[in-house]
Amino acid sequence: MTHSLQDFNVAILVTDGFEQVELTDPRDALQQQGARTVVVSARRGPVQGMRHNDKGDRVEADLTFAEANPASFDAVLLPGGVINADEIRLHSQARAFVQAMHEAGKPLAVICHGAWLLISAGLVKDRKLTSWPSLADDLRNAGARWVDEEVVVDGRWISSRKPDDIPAFNRQLLRVFALARH
Repeated sequence: MTHSLQDFNVAILVTDGFEQVELTDPRDALQQQGARTVVVSARRGPVQGMRHNDKGDRVEADLTFAEANPASFDAVLLPGGVINADEIRLHSQARAFVQAMHEAGKPLAVICHGAWLLISAGLVKDRKLTSWPSLADDLRNAGARWVDEEVVVDGRWISSRKPDDIPAFNRQLLRVFALARH
């Protein structure tokens, strides 16, 4: 099924240490459907990706957290990676960005450890989510209903556990994002 996302703007929030495939595969799927993706980070320039424990490729950050205006975006994607997820949650502007996107009712897609930012932003209470299994206690303690499933859709939120789940994650991400534009 094709989901046209022409002129649909997606912010991808990361810091150094993001899990590379959790950014590149969803980004590529979004771009194939016409979406514009913008990498947002603590600083402009190259951001280091990881392939599990090994350094991967770098991607260019187009905007900083301070420069990114949630009103300019239709959705947000939060890749995981332990280093990235642990760092990004400390940035108040990243927390404020996801809070503003949530308050505006815009779709939010998160995979693996990326849910740590949502916990720190105070957004997971009463949400049904999945994640990398080691975050289950963190999510439950923050009030979420954690489940061990390939992909979970809760309203306009899409969550997934790990790189192996990306095909299912991408299918739901494209579907929910396309529905949100109408």
